[in-house]
Amino acid sequence: MSDRSDWPPPERPWGWDRSGAYDVEDQRRKWRGWRRLVFPGIWLVYLGQTAAGVGKHSSGWAAAVGYVILLAFALCYLNALPALWMGRRRRFWTLYSALIVLCAVETLFAHEDAFVMCVFIAVQTVGILGTRAWPTIVALTLAATLTPRLVTSWHADVQPTNGLTIPLTALAMWGFFGVIRTNQALADARSEVARLAAENERTRIARDLHDLLGHSLTTITVKAGLARRLSERNENERAAVEIAEVEELSRRSLADVRAAVAGHREVTLAGEIATAREVLRAAGVVAELPGSVDIVDASRSELFGWVTREGVTNVVRHARATHCTIRVDRNWIEIVDDGRGGVAGSGNGLTGLRERVEAAGGTVRLATAPFKGWRLRVEVPHTPAVEGRVDDTSTMSA
Repeated sequence: MSDRSDWPPPERPWGWDRSGAYDVEDQRRKWRGWRRLVFPGIWLVYLGQTAAGVGKHSSGWAAAVGYVILLAFALCYLNALPALWMGRRRRFWTLYSALIVLCAVETLFAHEDAFVMCVFIAVQTVGILGTRAWPTIVALTLAATLTPRLVTSWHADVQPTNGLTIPLTALAMWGFFGVIRTNQALADARSEVARLAAENERTRIARDLHDLLGHSLTTITVKAGLARRLSERNENERAAVEIAEVEELSRRSLADVRAAVAGHREVTLAGEIATAREVLRAAGVVAELPGSVDIVDASRSELFGWVTREGVTNVVRHARATHCTIRVDRNWIEIVDDGRGGVAGSGNGLTGLRERVEAAGGTVRLATAPFKGWRLRVEVPHTPAVEGRVDDTSTMSA
């Protein structure tokens, strides 16, 4: 079983690509070569004091064992750092335990000089535990400072150098890893922002394509059905007109889809009112539409255009209406029909419409018309609200 944990230590400083994502494979490649040796290996020069201690306090086979232990300590240290960077906790803790054991055994051969190894253990401790490492750092400092004086056979004094070097090194490494954690947090935030931006863009494209294709395909279906009925009655000339309009609408829809994907399509209230007139006529619905939309605030033209598109599409597709009225004013638009009304309103079309209206600080109201049918009303106040509100008194299918 792999010893790599899904938990990444907060101190991993490398392995993040330019988008902020953590690239494990790239991290592994970097630590397979010379990088895994050069960066941590530079500091092993300070183990020269321990090597000198072995030569001073041991001889013969004992000195040889002392040097082998020192070499094993260096190898464990060099392998523990890559395990720390890559989040291999089991491997790291195994090597960390080996470092402590080797340091303790080395005191038999290097005496007080073996405690230089505690500096390297302190680095690993701060790397894995962060602020929780300080009790261990204190213990290492006290052991390295006082133990030589307590072991009378060593004839050594208190080691103030160890008492200063170990905590200062730990403090420096704590600051270093703090910078790494900050950089990682920024990388995480950047990655999250990129993910949310991509998700929002996918939602926008899905919503726009639904609005565009739902409306266009409904119109094409209605006009194609009308052309078929006309051809059955041998009214080929009128059928040809309808088919020509279907062809033109198909071309326009293709252009709209391409523009929507590119994010540069334009929807206007005047254009949608004109299209609604043709769609409702082809569907056999009597349309009562505004003759002019100049009264509507220019900043709301596109939004009200989307409302018209979605509302008329639902009238034709679901309402089974014979009459449809569209009324507009400076800050509101209302679409009323005499269809069956009272049907579900949780479809993608109305969901997308709500999102658009709420983003503009407006409200969407769906209600049963006075006699029958349904009413869709969208209001956008002069001063956009901080949050949009959706008030459903009845629902409709999209």
